[in-house]
Amino acid sequence: MAVVIALDAGTTGVRAFAVDPAGRAVGYRYREFTQHFPQPGWVEHDATEIWNAIVGTTAELISSLQEPVAAIGITDQRETIVAWDRRTGRPRHRAIVWQDRRTAARCDQLAADGTLPLVREATGLVLDPYFSASKLEWLLTSGGVTADEHLAVGTIDSWLLWNLTGGAVHATEPSNASRTMLFDLRTLDWSDELCELFGVPRHILPEVRPSSGRFGVTHASSGLPPGIPISGIAGDQQAALFGQACFAPGDTKNTYGTGSFVLMNVGTTCPEPAEGLLTTVAWSIPDGRGGTRTDYAFEGAIFSTGSAIQWLRDGLGIIAEAAEAGPLAASVDSSDDVFLVPAFTGLGAPWWDPYARGTLVGLTRGTTRAHVLRATVESMALQTRDVVDAMSARSGHHVAGLRADGGAAVMDLLLQIQADQLGVPVRRPAVQETTALGAAYLAGLAEGVWSSTADIEANWVPAAEFTPAADRRAADALHARWLQAVDRARGWATSADA
Repeated sequence: MAVVIALDAGTTGVRAFAVDPAGRAVGYRYREFTQHFPQPGWVEHDATEIWNAIVGTTAELISSLQEPVAAIGITDQRETIVAWDRRTGRPRHRAIVWQDRRTAARCDQLAADGTLPLVREATGLVLDPYFSASKLEWLLTSGGVTADEHLAVGTIDSWLLWNLTGGAVHATEPSNASRTMLFDLRTLDWSDELCELFGVPRHILPEVRPSSGRFGVTHASSGLPPGIPISGIAGDQQAALFGQACFAPGDTKNTYGTGSFVLMNVGTTCPEPAEGLLTTVAWSIPDGRGGTRTDYAFEGAIFSTGSAIQWLRDGLGIIAEAAEAGPLAASVDSSDDVFLVPAFTGLGAPWWDPYARGTLVGLTRGTTRAHVLRATVESMALQTRDVVDAMSARSGHHVAGLRADGGAAVMDLLLQIQADQLGVPVRRPAVQETTALGAAYLAGLAEGVWSSTADIEANWVPAAEFTPAADRRAADALHARWLQAVDRARGWATSADA
């Protein structure tokens, strides 16, 4: 029985992940790559090193499999931009990573020039160096990259696809394109107006194709067996939404990682920009009638969840290992009115306050490290409630349940608090590698491994389900008190500190 391989090109490492038709993992390889910090606030990757890591892990995985490979899917760190030469296939500059802040002043200037309404309406994004357009503009104006006829640029998925096909295909798909700040959500094509604003010639950009469909096949020069179809691509958070089988409007997932990403499927009609939230393409897939269906999503980025646990471990030293957090937090019945607002780098959705700072309130002589740990775990659930409440209000879709993945989702206490806060069941899937799973599903859907999203949904199996307390008064009181703590954290830093 054939398997599908997902290539997951993350921010610090790459994974090759094999999935069988039942949605089970049957093989896995991982390799880290180097982080480059040439100046404060600058973050770069060597795109060739990423490609070599992909080839190495994928070749190792394929050689270990007994089953044939039906297709390859790609998922990637979004917003990171690569520029390379079509003739040589070599990068012309290191990749500029989504975390990079070198274009912050440029984004501020664009906002001062009054361009934010254009950006919000066309792209669903905000003017921030997080997204690709200002990074690409910097490469073309300050990075020594010339926009000649031999230049190709794209997000990491485009770079991998180019190399996998031996330079035959320069393409991307809408979920990645919609994170560049150059893509119009309604026309589902590059925006001439935004390309002009950022000085980006259209000929250097990849062709935009549906997320599920054959992009090309592996070439012998790739170092992998030739002829394997590459048939699915999605940005990491959209891939996780697909891997969690969130196919209906209102279906919502949260990935509890270093930060958290809450995504809600809002259906096939592009919504108006929503205050405090980003709008993005979730995916474009065959509609079963010979056409293509595009789903959209609201996205809320929470800057600090798992990183707050890391801070307690590395910054304060009150735990030795992150695994201690859950049991220690569960050792007390409440935080005893202690609240941690982990705004170490400001607050993300729905507040978007860069001047907020981390705040610990409610301390007494009776406060123990267990209370601080519980307050930290509660902050993950409370921040998620803020985002989900905003999504429900602005989409009109009721959240009937939350599907949870990511490293912190192993904590039963966290997911129980989350269920109590949202008033809906929270489910943790049996397969936690939902990002890779989503990329595999998109590829396998195109190649007939799965005939429809109904087949994929049938594969989704919960490993655990957490039901909310029947009486919501305690949860609502905790949330109201949390909002008081958030008010104390907001606006703390000056513009010079931010």
